[in-house]
Amino acid sequence: MQAQLKSIARVTSLISTLALWLAGAGLILMTIFVFSQVFVRYVLNDSIVWSEPAAVILMGWFIFLGAAVGIREGNHLSFDVLVMFIPEKLKLVFYSLSDVVVAAFGLGMTWYGSQLMLAGWHIKIPSLGFSDAVNFMPLVGGGVLMMLFSIERLARRAAGLPTARFAETSIDEE
Repeated sequence: MQAQLKSIARVTSLISTLALWLAGAGLILMTIFVFSQVFVRYVLNDSIVWSEPAAVILMGWFIFLGAAVGIREGNHLSFDVLVMFIPEKLKLVFYSLSDVVVAAFGLGMTWYGSQLMLAGWHIKIPSLGFSDAVNFMPLVGGGVLMMLFSIERLARRAAGLPTARFAETSIDEE
């Protein structure tokens, strides 16, 4: 089982790395769009009509992709005060409970994000010409990755393999 999970971890590591690169590219592109809009508006006294909605869509992608990667790498927000004072076996229970809650949250993001996406499918964003559904695609994509990475963490813990936790060694360095 451990060998299978390690091979699955290689795949999820590639997915995580790709998500992180896409998030970084989105952040850079959003910065370029916003800077261009400010320059064109205040220097050229004109406007780029598509820059604001495009920047908002990119922001959604880099936020949700980055959050999912943070979950896999154990760098996401959590309350660790109680965990500092309990025995190691009980810590694993709390970590697993946390991963179950995050997976459920990812499922909710995916489910409700899909409903919002389908509801906006026929509406066009005038300045971009895209369907309004693109505004909700990051919610769905991030939710799927959160579920995937949380389930991976639960499976690793069940098999006795380590999971990354706040500045500890990355699980990809095994």
